[in-house]
Amino acid sequence: MSELAFDRSLEPRYGVEERLSPLISRVLAPNPGPYTFKGTGVYLIGAGDAVAVIDPGPDLPEHLAALERVLGTRKVSHILITHTHRDHSPAAAWLKRHSGAKTYGFGPHPQGDEDVETGGDRAFVPDVTLRDGDVVQGDGFTLEAVHTPGHISNHLCYGLAQEAALFSGDHVMGWSTSIVAPPDGNMADYMCSLEKLIAAGHAVIYPTHGSPITNPAAFLRASLSHRRMRERQIRQSLAQGPQDIASLVARLYPDLAQALRKGAGLMVRAHLEKLRGEGAVVEEAGRWALSAD
Repeated sequence: MSELAFDRSLEPRYGVEERLSPLISRVLAPNPGPYTFKGTGVYLIGAGDAVAVIDPGPDLPEHLAALERVLGTRKVSHILITHTHRDHSPAAAWLKRHSGAKTYGFGPHPQGDEDVETGGDRAFVPDVTLRDGDVVQGDGFTLEAVHTPGHISNHLCYGLAQEAALFSGDHVMGWSTSIVAPPDGNMADYMCSLEKLIAAGHAVIYPTHGSPITNPAAFLRASLSHRRMRERQIRQSLAQGPQDIASLVARLYPDLAQALRKGAGLMVRAHLEKLRGEGAVVEEAGRWALSAD
């Protein structure tokens, strides 16, 4: 089993355009935090006079001013959203007014989402709805929508054909595991989406938070193994008797910072919901136990 190793070495340079490849550059928004790492990475796709923007980021005046400065005279042809958490999509409204470009995404914010991170952008509705396999073409680039539910049900990744690259939003991040928060977040879906990306075989992954993942096959396999390991740990803990989620979090994450404990509890619940769907565990009065069957 591969070990899941995180890269937290990113040195933030806020509000400047950093060229990452011939077709990809990034502007980092100044919204660091326990769930956003060093901030939201806004990707500009294209090497010519027209670019697509993936995840314009938060609606912060200094960030919008930086985007306007960085874009300069370039045309924005597409505004693509991976999902509707407030660190990803709110700046799309400003960018749409500024550029006249249409917004693209899976759909509006789901009603059942648990706002554990930065909250949901309930104002966003895409001009163009994308589904798995839909293709968006621009000036020298082709992007394919890849539906990856799990973190949130309306999550899309985008594959860049010209560079065999994947923009993974929050589904896969190199600095940390992703939160899966029921009832909208679904661990079974999340793990299936990881398997889907493993099969796709991209050469590099660009998460919205953190540095590029340059060993995607190994990292994705390790991410899936990590989730299976957590599942085994939960089963082993419940073998000692019924427990509530707080007790499981204390056992599984003994050194976790207080600010991250709510997220850890939701992750444990997501695993328990998956196991309950498989008939492996039962819940009674907030306490979980292994199924007798």
